Amino acid sequence: MAEVILEQLSKSFGKKHAVIDMSMTIDDGSFVVLLGPTGAGKTTTLRLISGLEKNDKGTISIDGRVVNNETPAQRDVAMVFQQYSLYPHLSVRENLSFPLRSPILKTSKADIVAKVAEVADILQISHKLDNRATELSGGEMQRVSIGRALVRDPAIYLMDEPLSSLDARLRADLRIELKRIHSELGATLLYVTHDQTEAMTMATHVGVLQEGRLVQFGTPREIYEAPASEYVASRLGSPRINLLPAELFNLSDGLTQTIGLRPEHVKFGEGQAASVKRIEHLGDHTRLHLDLNGHAITVLSPSGNPFSAGTSVNIQPLNPLCFDKDGQRIIRDSA
Repeated sequence: MAEVILEQLSKSFGKKHAVIDMSMTIDDGSFVVLLGPTGAGKTTTLRLISGLEKNDKGTISIDGRVVNNETPAQRDVAMVFQQYSLYPHLSVRENLSFPLRSPILKTSKADIVAKVAEVADILQISHKLDNRATELSGGEMQRVSIGRALVRDPAIYLMDEPLSSLDARLRADLRIELKRIHSELGATLLYVTHDQTEAMTMATHVGVLQEGRLVQFGTPREIYEAPASEYVASRLGSPRINLLPAELFNLSDGLTQTIGLRPEHVKFGEGQAASVKRIEHLGDHTRLHLDLNGHAITVLSPSGNPFSAGTSVNIQPLNPLCFDKDGQRIIRDSA
């Protein structure tokens, strides 16, 4: 595996700025997730690193060497796409071994057999090796697609929303699998998604993208607890953070225009009166959907949920995040 460094990386398509002055270090052995909506620059960043697109300016370094002028094959990266990218007429064994048969890799037949068996075992598809790709379920096909990258043992794995086309249960299963694979292989992964659950559960570090810019980089916990802006705060957390006018709780101080209130950061029994509009029972917790002076607020109910729809509850913010008129977080000295 290898460290990957992006310095002032930019790419435009005509007048559209897809990636703007991006600088980021992907440490050897880390699992970095790029998070953002469609059009934020996630896939373009992957394609620039892989060599499928040429950057307009900036540098890309892999394992200590600048690779701007290298071909995708020379960069020693492996990419997993959103769609399965399998050869339907070949068996699982043949699909897995195909990358190893490249003349560039010069892999011996014995090593191909051993590597395919190892990856099939990791992905728990050894019993499917002789099946054709068309005989597999969607989850199995994506496992084979991931396996085609894993057999390569590249400097970095690049994954472009590989779970987005699967149903919810398969996504949950494969999130666990990918995290286990990362742990077992010590691999360096760069994974892009718009799904904040994938970022929170799999990443060692998250890079939040907004319109081509990297606006924050840190651990999932850092970004959840100390977001740099309203935009970043809204990318992580389910249900989403409540963004409310500061005067709603008499928290205006001349700088704070908006407060960010996580659903769990509410004290009950004092403060402003809100009406309970709807209750969601979700097994391990209950959500209250409230109305406070015309503003919708979602909070986590205390254990036992003593409230019912149509009743009134008093709430007070606990450790709210404060944002200025431009949506940037205001950081105050704790002293």
